[in-house]
Amino acid sequence: MDGIGQDLQEELEYHLIPINKREKEFSREERIHAMTPFLLRWYRKQRRILPWRENPIPYYVWISEIMLQQTRVEAVKPYFERFTKTLPEIGALAEVEEEVLLKLWEGLGYYNRARNLKKAAQIVMEQFNGRLPDNYEKLLTLPGIGSYTAGAIASIAYGIPVPAVDGNVLRVFSRLMADNRDILNQSVKKELEMFLKENMPKKEAAAFNQALMEIGAMVCLPNGEPKCMECPLSPFCQAHADKTELQYPVKKAKKKRRVEERTVLLICRNGTEFVLEKREEKGLLAGLYEFPNFLGPFSEEEIKQYLKGHGLALKKIVPLGFAKHIFSHVEWHMAGYEVEVKEIKDKKTDLLFVELEKLRTEYPIPNAFAAYKKHLGLLEGK
Repeated sequence: MDGIGQDLQEELEYHLIPINKREKEFSREERIHAMTPFLLRWYRKQRRILPWRENPIPYYVWISEIMLQQTRVEAVKPYFERFTKTLPEIGALAEVEEEVLLKLWEGLGYYNRARNLKKAAQIVMEQFNGRLPDNYEKLLTLPGIGSYTAGAIASIAYGIPVPAVDGNVLRVFSRLMADNRDILNQSVKKELEMFLKENMPKKEAAAFNQALMEIGAMVCLPNGEPKCMECPLSPFCQAHADKTELQYPVKKAKKKRRVEERTVLLICRNGTEFVLEKREEKGLLAGLYEFPNFLGPFSEEEIKQYLKGHGLALKKIVPLGFAKHIFSHVEWHMAGYEVEVKEIKDKKTDLLFVELEKLRTEYPIPNAFAAYKKHLGLLEGK
């Protein structure tokens, strides 16, 4: 049957789904088997063209999936291009210097993910002859690769019929099944993984997994109204039948974040050099560079005393306003100042002054300081 005939047949079958079968008479198994052809048809026509999707080699799938964790697709594209251009294969990733790696990752957050990429690459070079294993269980042994990423690599790169269950997929199925269990509960995720492994199309695992992700990203949206009128799964969706889409997914309320008031200083010498400090190797933003910052509000006198202790004297101070950055468990509420300084005669400063261009190209500064990076023209495209 040609493409047009196939489309007409699928359209006819779609509209011939009995009304009672669009609602409560579907079992879970019936529901997934009935919906799969429509899901795959939608994906063939509506999927986004993405560089790692059009050339799904294992390395590309791996890097993109780690980058996409809690980051939008459009934001990831330039990072992916820059990363794979600089580190085009696993061997290069295994040997890259950490500061180069973290600079490539700058702005994506969760920098331990980048460190785990390098650790995993080194293991792949040592134990798997430089090739990501084509085995789900072996993928799980690599640092930073959990069940979702292992499922994505195994199915998309190697065609292995294993599920890839992320937040998008959990949300889609919580609505499809009107499942009021907490999707943040690991037992709920594990149970869905087992169900999908048994019921997913074995020969189209890559398309099936990506189609579910795509539905969650483009149609069955996390915030606001889902686009049910555009959804190929709406005839099979229990929440849609009950008009309760916005009641799902169910998530346990998170603990309230701690708020920290901080003072951030952009200490400038000669109009072109700014002070950086390196954070401790453990803890929040470990091993990254930052502008000097302090817990609590700092008075001008306290700033003068800090500078004096480092062999500097204040020439001028300019308020930069307030900024906020949200981590998973803490919020920084920051007051920023640009501080112009001169060196105290016969006393050499011990602070690290860095030329503005090197701030841009060599030193990884986290986006917790995005407002101040923007002030200096350090953000992408500035």
